[in-house]
Amino acid sequence: MSGGTPVGGGGYIRQRHSQGYASGGDDLEDDACSRSQPFALDSPRSKTWVEILENVLWIASALFIVYFGDKHSNMIYILLHDARIRRMPLYFGLMGIAVNIIIIIYESMLSWSMRRFDEKWELWSISALPFITLLGLISFCLFSFALWPIWGFLTLPLLFTLFMACLVVFPHLMIIKFRPQNDEFRID
Repeated sequence: MSGGTPVGGGGYIRQRHSQGYASGGDDLEDDACSRSQPFALDSPRSKTWVEILENVLWIASALFIVYFGDKHSNMIYILLHDARIRRMPLYFGLMGIAVNIIIIIYESMLSWSMRRFDEKWELWSISALPFITLLGLISFCLFSFALWPIWGFLTLPLLFTLFMACLVVFPHLMIIKFRPQNDEFRID
């Protein structure tokens, strides 16, 4: 055996030496795979007050839009009973959003069964993301076309505000809390 450090029993220990670090304990490559990584759901990164304020503003704006609607009645009543809305584009837009949600839930459940992180990104980027994006854009256009007779040009910022509020709220609506996988004995 050659290239190791001698140990008391006559054997050798293999050590990695990095050319970039001169001090002994600063090598970032040593023992990187064997350390346990914190799980994102157990110890989330603390948010700054600016991020919290932004989230609160998106949610408050969406609640304002839903509650006040067109100044005469709330948005739910308008969507259900107003004759000015074009119904077919509204229904097709709702179907597109439902299909998007089903695909996202399916892909999320499928990605939980995969072991490696890079496999999860390959699954999302190749199969689902282009389709989800295209379906979301088509649904946004259908909603804009359906609601244009009521709000006119304000339909675009209204729908964008509702979309952003959904992006803020949906990560907190976890149905099942998944437990982290035990990656203690991984060698990759």
